[in-house]
This record gives sequence, C-alpha cells and structure tokens, in this order.
Amino acid sequence: MEATATVKEQRATEPAIPGLPPGPRMGRVPQTMIWARHAQWMLEQCRARFGSMFTLKIAYEGTWVVVSDPDDVKQIFTGDPKVFHAGEGNQILKPVLGENSVLILDEKPHMSQRKLLLPPFHGARMQGYEEKMTEIAAREIESWPTGTPYKLRPRMQAMTLEIILETVFGVHAGDERMDALRVALREILDLTTNPMALGPALLVGPDRLRRVPLFRRRIDRVDELIHREIAERQAAGDLEERDDILSMLVAARHEDGSPMSEAEMRDELLTLLVAGHETTATSLSWAMERLVRHPEKLERLREETLAGEEDYLTATIQETLRLRPVIVLVARRLTEPVEIGGYELPAGVTVTPCIHLMHRDPEIYPEPDRFLPERFLDNPPGTYTWIPFGGGVRRCLGASFAQFEMAVVLKELVKRHQIRPARPESERSLRRAITETPRHDAEVVLF
Repeated sequence: MEATATVKEQRATEPAIPGLPPGPRMGRVPQTMIWARHAQWMLEQCRARFGSMFTLKIAYEGTWVVVSDPDDVKQIFTGDPKVFHAGEGNQILKPVLGENSVLILDEKPHMSQRKLLLPPFHGARMQGYEEKMTEIAAREIESWPTGTPYKLRPRMQAMTLEIILETVFGVHAGDERMDALRVALREILDLTTNPMALGPALLVGPDRLRRVPLFRRRIDRVDELIHREIAERQAAGDLEERDDILSMLVAARHEDGSPMSEAEMRDELLTLLVAGHETTATSLSWAMERLVRHPEKLERLREETLAGEEDYLTATIQETLRLRPVIVLVARRLTEPVEIGGYELPAGVTVTPCIHLMHRDPEIYPEPDRFLPERFLDNPPGTYTWIPFGGGVRRCLGASFAQFEMAVVLKELVKRHQIRPARPESERSLRRAITETPRHDAEVVLF
C-alpha cells in the first residue's frame, strides 16, 4: 500500500507525460487476433509488464488506454460526458443495435433515450415482474433432465430470453409471433457470438458488417418482426393498462412532446432483447459453475434460501459478477485532451476502465482468484471498485433488473435440485465476441 501511495504522490507532483503509456510492441493485427481469443490473458500479461495503465491497439477500435487504478476509473466515470464519449466507444455494437440505441448515443441524445427507458428497471414496476420471472424459471427448471450431464448455459439463454420477451412485449409462451421472434433473435445472436465467425467480422469491420449478406438477411428478419409488433401496439387502445416495455415506449414522449420514432423503438427494443438476456444468462451460468465447485457455499445458499433469507444470495451474485464479469472492460472515447494517471492523453484516444483487472486486484480484493461470497456480507461493493455494469451516467440501466432476475432464477434452481459438477476441473473462459462465457457451458448434473 505504501508503494501505491508513493506512485500516486509522484503523479500529483510531476508534470503529465505527453502521449500514451507503454504497451505491446507488436502491430495492430496480432494484437487484435490475440484480443479476439484471449482477452483476459492479454490484459493480465500487460498489467504484469506495464502496470495499471497501458496502451493497446485493436482493429477498428483506434487506440485504447487501459486503466484499472480506482482513482483513474473514478475520474473517467465522473468526467464530463461531453469529453468522455461512451457511445463512440461502443460502435462495435452498432451493426446489431442500430444508431439510435442508448448504448451508441452520446450527450443529450443519450440522456433523452435513457430517461425514456429507465422506468421499467426500477422500483415497483420492476418488482411487478417477479411473478412472471418466477413462473418462467420454475417451468424451465422443471423440464431439465436429472442424473446426466447437462449444459446450463443454453437453457439459461432460453430462460432469460423468455423473461425479457414477456417483460418487453407482454406476451406468454406459445404465442406464434413470439416464437418467430425468438428463433430470429437466436440466429443473429448465434452468428455474432460464434468464435468461428469473429475472423470475418474483424476483417470487414462494424461499418461494413451490415452489408454482409448472411448478416443482413438475419437482421432484416428481426427488423420485420419487431416492426410488426410496434405497429400492432401502436394500434392498441389499452396502452395505459399494460405493463410491458413496448407499450411504455409507444406511449412515451420526448421533452418536446414528440413520440419515439419507429426507428428509435426498434433500436431500443433490440438493445433490451440482446443486452437484457445474453449477459444475464452468462452470469447465471457462471454463478452455478462457481457454486458447484464449492459445495459448502451451495449448501449455505440453499439453506438460507429455504429459510427466506437473501443476504447470502445477494453476496453470491455480487461475487460472481466480480470474479466472472461477462465483459472485461468499458470504453470512453476522448473528445479533447485529458490528463489521466500521469499522462496527457490526446483527443481521439479511447480510455477503457478494465473490469477484469480491477476485480482481480489483490489490493482491493484479498485472494482475488477465490470465490468468496462472504467478502460482500459485511462490505458492500464499492462504486469504483466493483464495476460489472460500468459506472457514472453510462452505468447499465438494466443493472438492478439483471441482479433481480438472477436472484429469482437462483432461488428457484437451488430449491428444486441438488447439483454437482459434471467435470472434475473448473471451467475456463471462452471468449464469444465481447463476452466471456464458461468454456463447457457450465455443465452440471442435477438430481
């Protein structure tokens, strides 16, 4: 800790270094190929060599300055949104989500969309979804086989997709229109998360990806189905009586009184459908992968859940998101020069608070590689040291919803089954597009 303090004192007294911090000497192409398959390893190797701040060069992403010191991360998350552009840093998502997505926009347009999307993810409205979530989770879990190795991640995907479809569109299982949308969404997600498809995607880049015929056909099919739902809901006369998100968006108004355009609704609906289920499914899979490797913790969770207590459940979710965050970093592109960590960084550089490195920092989390839900029982997560959902005004607006959903599903699962691992060794991460998933899909045996 003294060494850390000394470094910070030097930063405060020495003039900022113009330019970029050190980083790998290899070119952009080899860095990109390593990043696409082994991002966590690359980050750890760079921190070991260069410290908490270093430079990476990734194809179609410009220049990244990776940071993991809490003070630097706080500076970025609390900085002026006009200077720290998150939307510009998320352009890799644009081919799927569209140019109106809350994840792609910056400054006033972002805040305008964010205000329209916040209501269903907080307070009483979110709590009102609990019964639907519980019903879907119970139905799904009861269908799982026992006594044989079973991959949880695909079923968690199916479950969380069902939940988000019901909350977004207000429909139930068996609706033919939703069956078609479910299939179309799964096809586009499978394409964008397939490691074998990443090479071509990296070669063409995000701007040209939408012109690739296979990708274009799948996006067009999803668009057709979503626009059909929007038109149907716009013609409905009972919007105020509905609690689904689509009805809320149709009824929503911008500050000038204008309704959301169909293009805006399409992009935000797809953002919710994609971001609202894929990441949660992966986090649930990691939670069970970790719990079955620690049977004493799984048993404690079961006992406290049956007793109606939720403190250990909450801590388990928090520890899962610390140890196995679904994404490894978040991005902010600088619109003007900024001094960070002793460097005068130029405009155009993307600063990337690194979730993975911060969550594995032994000075913040003793024994960082261990799965210890107990660490959060008496010490709630820090705003700038526990960042699985990012931070600041760009913190994931579905963060509370995702943790609430995880709690519902985990409760239903541990109440209904005893669970053990199907493989003797812990599962390593497999990188799928921008997410880190269990390599063997969290394979377990239920009984």
